[in-house]
Amino acid sequence: MHTIIDRRELTKGDMISLTIEAPAIARKIHPGQFVVLRVNETGERTPLTVAYKDDVHGTITIIFQVLGKTTAMLASLKIGEAIKDLVGPLGCDERFTKVGTVVGIGGGSGIAVLHHILQGSKEAGNTLIGIVGAREKALLILEDEMDALCERLLITTDDGSYGMHGLVTDALTQLVEEQVHVDQVIAVGPLVMMRAVCEMTKLYGIPTLVSLNPIMVDGTGMCGGCRVTVGGETRFACVDGPHFDGHQVDFDELMRRNTMYLRDERTSLLTSIKAK
Repeated sequence: MHTIIDRRELTKGDMISLTIEAPAIARKIHPGQFVVLRVNETGERTPLTVAYKDDVHGTITIIFQVLGKTTAMLASLKIGEAIKDLVGPLGCDERFTKVGTVVGIGGGSGIAVLHHILQGSKEAGNTLIGIVGAREKALLILEDEMDALCERLLITTDDGSYGMHGLVTDALTQLVEEQVHVDQVIAVGPLVMMRAVCEMTKLYGIPTLVSLNPIMVDGTGMCGGCRVTVGGETRFACVDGPHFDGHQVDFDELMRRNTMYLRDERTSLLTSIKAK
């Protein structure tokens, strides 16, 4: 059992931060790796990327959006309650090197994953520029944390309620027009966002790393749910990733597969709500 020692609602009740006691994981986990949890004895296995770790106090923090039954159950837990099972760290350990100026681009809950990854990149000696986006100001998370981590932070909102009116790719275009030299882009967020970023950076010849954590299911490679074509070869995000060369990922295939169970997920969530 892993006790929840802190809980925060980061947006309008659907973006939740949980800090959990997990000393063994906190000691070993590296930026970008993930854990698999079960809320209770009958719960499904759910992979979630770790946003923060505190190896001194033996805790990890996960940030997630309520999208289905399991995340709704997880969000309902209170401080002092516990998660039944928690295993990790899982996924490949991304070894960051000094490349120069790195632009980190995040959207939605992917900003939390990006923040942890950028910590690893900064420790390697890179200069960081952050771009974070949301549909509206109320849905933006970790602005202060990203601002403290990066030399410069650009914010975009789809509706123009905060920061630049537009998409994260518009902010990247601004950097290019300012002739900012970019050595690497790291993008984490919705698949449509990562695809758009990769299409743009490919034109400019900027190496781009993407994190495919949104497509994982059981976290072991057994279910095949995170199967993805990278460079013409079949890979599995949970055991071969979750980080890949974005210019090699077949996003069109990936996005088609990722919508296969949306109806089932929504039905499961509605059923659980009605049962309360």
